[in-house]
Amino acid sequence: MLALVTGASSGIGLQYATQLARDYHCDLLLVSNQQKELEQVAQDLATQFAVQTVPHYADLSLPDAAESLHAWCAENHYEVDILINNAGVFFFNPYCETDIKRIELMLQLHVMTVAKLTRLFAADMCARRSGYILNMSSMSAWMAMPGIQTYNASKAFIYNFSKSLWYELKPYNVHITVMAPGAVDTGLFGLAPRLRKLAVHLTVAIPPEKLVKRALKKLFKGKKVDTPGFLNWLSTPLLKHTPDWLLLYAQKKLRPFMK
Repeated sequence: MLALVTGASSGIGLQYATQLARDYHCDLLLVSNQQKELEQVAQDLATQFAVQTVPHYADLSLPDAAESLHAWCAENHYEVDILINNAGVFFFNPYCETDIKRIELMLQLHVMTVAKLTRLFAADMCARRSGYILNMSSMSAWMAMPGIQTYNASKAFIYNFSKSLWYELKPYNVHITVMAPGAVDTGLFGLAPRLRKLAVHLTVAIPPEKLVKRALKKLFKGKKVDTPGFLNWLSTPLLKHTPDWLLLYAQKKLRPFMK
């Protein structure tokens, strides 16, 4: 099988690429905007696991990124069996102090590109009556949290979009899974190494390798949605009903960390 992984040069995307090659013997189309790192990852995975790897440099935040990537695959006769929509960004700051270009970038990457890539590759999979799509959401999809208003709104779109498509694609034997993890131990959130280790030790954060192992199992079992961790799963309904006074207090305490 051939898997296309976005954001494949580091973090969670690198784990998806690694485990798909190592545990499922998939050939890989690796997409990232970090060209040097991407080429090194492709070379390393091909050597370690004897699979075919193709690095493809692309900025998926551009308006026509999805169409360009799909057309490139068609031109090169790459038939994608597994699509991993993983590429993402994160920032934590007041909305009215955020540069509009950063807002556009996040919404384009998390909403439009994910929606378009899913539309284009899902249509191919439906025609073949076979395929797998995994989209990355977040527990923040249920949170009204100051500082991450654009991030959690975009993740809410991914969550509901993917759940709805599960029903549409199921008759075509195309499986779509959306993962909604809590904190993941990557550099995305900009925490110091000491704090990252503490978060993992306290089980507040999950290592990316554990998240990806679980996500791929759920994907290939046809699971619709998954939130790793019993405490995360248990707390999800509470996030929807966080009182205003607590959020206002959190905003006051977190303001110095916003940037």
